[in-house]
Amino acid sequence: MAKRIGVLTAGGDAPGLNAAIRGLGKAAVGRHGMELIGFRGGVRGLAEDDWAPLDHASLSGILTAGGTILGTSRDKVHKMVVDGEPRDMIPTIAETVERNKLDCVVLLGGGGTAKNALRLHEAGIPVMHLPKTIDKDIAHTDNSFGFATALEIATEAVDRLHSTAHSHHRVIIAEIMGHKAGWLALGAGIAGGADVILLPELPYQLDSIAETIEQRKARGTNFSVIAVAEGARDVHATAELEAAESLIKSASSPEAKAIAKENFARIQDQHRENPFRLAREVEAATGLESRVTILGYVQRGGTPNAADRLLGSVIGSAAADLIDSGESGIMVAARGEGAAPVPLADVAGNLSLVPKDHPWIRTARDVGTGLGD
Repeated sequence: MAKRIGVLTAGGDAPGLNAAIRGLGKAAVGRHGMELIGFRGGVRGLAEDDWAPLDHASLSGILTAGGTILGTSRDKVHKMVVDGEPRDMIPTIAETVERNKLDCVVLLGGGGTAKNALRLHEAGIPVMHLPKTIDKDIAHTDNSFGFATALEIATEAVDRLHSTAHSHHRVIIAEIMGHKAGWLALGAGIAGGADVILLPELPYQLDSIAETIEQRKARGTNFSVIAVAEGARDVHATAELEAAESLIKSASSPEAKAIAKENFARIQDQHRENPFRLAREVEAATGLESRVTILGYVQRGGTPNAADRLLGSVIGSAAADLIDSGESGIMVAARGEGAAPVPLADVAGNLSLVPKDHPWIRTARDVGTGLGD
């Protein structure tokens, strides 16, 4: 009997999602004779049994499309808000899977989606996770679809900011996505020739940034471009956030944990205007007018580039092969030019951060880019 599988996209949208859906679907339906259905709106669609069949016609023409044809959401399977209250929807999802006689549910998403997938797996639901994120912060995979396109977009932005910075003798700060991992800011900063790159993994000091800019001024260059990851903080803010986070981990009761989480969120909110504060501080320290550009969701949108179309296709088709062989409870990781299964337990809750001795870090230093540390 032919296998029946479901697929959904969760978390933030990213270029390459449709390529992965297509790769999975074309291989599953065309090569293995499976039946494929797509759940709308992420795991909420799975809980609400909201789906549509995906056949050759519905998979045609989506390779180059940005976003996701299935829609997405950031719901948590064990804390989904229903009628204004958080509810554990895992039993309901299990009923959906049984009712539709699904042999596997494939979840395309980032770190939060890996956690959702692990919870479903632990509940006995056959699942598989495909790694999607523009931050490239998922553990145990060489890459994630979405990153390559976002890197091109961010690099082009840094390229374009140089002309304005040069024309007006300004410092321009470009905020690039990356809460905890600085891969995108680091890659775009190097490829775009940023003069300073600030990462979450390397807490910065204003004096170090100012020194880099002053050295450029001494060489007759009265402008600079700073690429800053949205999660980058100076040493003082980093210490404050780490202390607040440690209180959450050491909380001895649910009440204490809730208070610690509220305090952590308050501190985070205080630092959300970090790029603008940094601009004021840099201007005061260097005498150069400083401005901020926040790239935001521009980095997520648009047509996926060739690399993300290829990666999504490879990982998607590999998932179909693994399902056919009876695998579940895994992430389909990028490995070199191919793919390999990794247990969800090894992935969920872990991040791939930029190592301080990574070749990209060494390259940045070698070409004279300031890292603020």
